Amino acid sequence: MDREEWKSADRKTAARRAQQKKRRRTSSAERDTRETEKKRKSSSRSGERRKSRPDDEMEMRSGNDRKAAGRSAGNRTGKGKSTGKGTGRSAENKKKKRKAFDAVSTTILIVAVCVFVFSLYQLVMMLVPYYTGSKEYDKIQDVAITADEDGSGFHVDFDTLLEMNPDTVAWIRFDEPSSISYPVVKSADNNEYLTKSFSENDNKLGTIFVDMNCSSDFSDRNTLIYGHNLRLTGRMFSQLLEYEDESFYKEHPYFYIYTPDGKVRTYTIFAASVVQDTSDNYTISYDTDADYESYLELCRNSSLYDTGVEVNAQSQIVSLSTCTNGADTERFLLQGVLTAVD
Repeated sequence: MDREEWKSADRKTAARRAQQKKRRRTSSAERDTRETEKKRKSSSRSGERRKSRPDDEMEMRSGNDRKAAGRSAGNRTGKGKSTGKGTGRSAENKKKKRKAFDAVSTTILIVAVCVFVFSLYQLVMMLVPYYTGSKEYDKIQDVAITADEDGSGFHVDFDTLLEMNPDTVAWIRFDEPSSISYPVVKSADNNEYLTKSFSENDNKLGTIFVDMNCSSDFSDRNTLIYGHNLRLTGRMFSQLLEYEDESFYKEHPYFYIYTPDGKVRTYTIFAASVVQDTSDNYTISYDTDADYESYLELCRNSSLYDTGVEVNAQSQIVSLSTCTNGADTERFLLQGVLTAVD
């Protein structure tokens, strides 16, 4: 092949190659364009999807909300029914509890009223004897005693007293405490007049009485007289305890015994003692003068204070006994020696 042919062949080959490169470039550009278009379209569709998603989500959410609201409404309806039933049961339980409480309260109130009524009854039954007994002794004083307003000219109508009670042996009186002004009796035992009034009625005040072993005419060396200490009324021998105070004794050192023979015996207090009910201070019989003097010395020594009043073997005394406000076995013993007979 000649040179021209070779050149012509080379030109053709170069033209083909150029054309091929051009086609390749064109194909590559087209591919790039297609890829770019694909990407653009893909981006466009993606944006559309993104734009539509909030609405979808809103719609979905709205649907979900509606479903939830439906469930909530259903639940509320169910709960309302359940709450209604629960409220009804609760109200019924409260009503039952209220009835039970009312029943218990009513029972307690009835019991309290019964206890109060019973206590009031007991109190009345306890106080009535003191009231009736006090009235009885007031009446006795009205019919048997005459005296001036200042207490002088004191006179006892023993005929009336003996008619009311044949056991009458005396009348005892203090200037003070003036409330001690009573008839005195003597019985065959020391129990009868503990709970029997002077008019022989059953009564807690009892009657002031002489010991059964003593003489009725106060002729013994020691005449023992008993009387109750009544804390509620202050009647009978209750006010003897005033003599626990020495200053009271100094102001009122005497008491008086009136007897049916018309005599008035004045006794001067020489001892005021708190003793046991089994004490030797209650001895009333003495074999010898020495025994009696020993007894008198015992009484002086056991006294709460020294009165300075002289007593001896020739003395006649009266011992007044009552309970104290202390132990059941304690007694208050006020003793006076006869210093005048009128």
